[in-house]
Amino acid sequence: MSDRKSEKVSLILTTYNCQDNLRITLESIEKQDYPNLEIIIKDGGSTDQTLEIIREYQKNSHLDIIYKSEKDKGIFDAMNQGYALCTGDIVAFFNDVFLDNSAITKLVNAMNTPGSGYIGAHADLVYREGERVVRKWHMGEGNIYQGWLPGHPTLYLRREIYEKYGLYDASFRIGADYEFMIRFLKDKTNKIAYVPETLVSMFYGGTSSNGLSSYLKSLAEGHRALKKNNILFAWWVDIRRTIRVLLQFYR
Repeated sequence: MSDRKSEKVSLILTTYNCQDNLRITLESIEKQDYPNLEIIIKDGGSTDQTLEIIREYQKNSHLDIIYKSEKDKGIFDAMNQGYALCTGDIVAFFNDVFLDNSAITKLVNAMNTPGSGYIGAHADLVYREGERVVRKWHMGEGNIYQGWLPGHPTLYLRREIYEKYGLYDASFRIGADYEFMIRFLKDKTNKIAYVPETLVSMFYGGTSSNGLSSYLKSLAEGHRALKKNNILFAWWVDIRRTIRVLLQFYR
């Protein structure tokens, strides 16, 4: 395992015709104070200005930026392809906006708490529609059997977790991130540090946040993910997860 002080973090972005948001995302990454960072971008064959923006940042950024553009089978297939390009000791998937210039540093420091055995870290996030906060993701600490799960845009994991448990099951159109988290968290042996700060703003309207219809599809896929991983009383976990999500809107 690498020296903790020099661990490389790979931020993996997936893009497709997202010129309006991509520059905002890249600008927030540029401001991060973490010293050992690479940016991997898997583009799905954009036809707007997305590729021009990527090439501009690749040329001018102080960060290492690697990109690949070709059609894929959806966001989770793109995430898997992005992972294949990365070289980091710590891996995160990110298409949003950092709210703190030390966000990555805080998450890496948390997972390196001496004697903790943490394999990753997560924090709070908000969903925004323009300047309006639609929802705050505040899960704190817990376990998947209580309907808890970390906010995926804030989830930083050691590379060996992906090597041991595999990547995202692209047969899930919305819930592959949930299924992956169930996979490595279900036996309660992998511990994740929690940073009690709101570090990320997520663009509202993604695959699992775009209205009631998408949420119902997400819930159905979530149930399938629980059954796939042999979680007993999956319906009870569904109920607790739904309550937690509804409480986020109430907050």
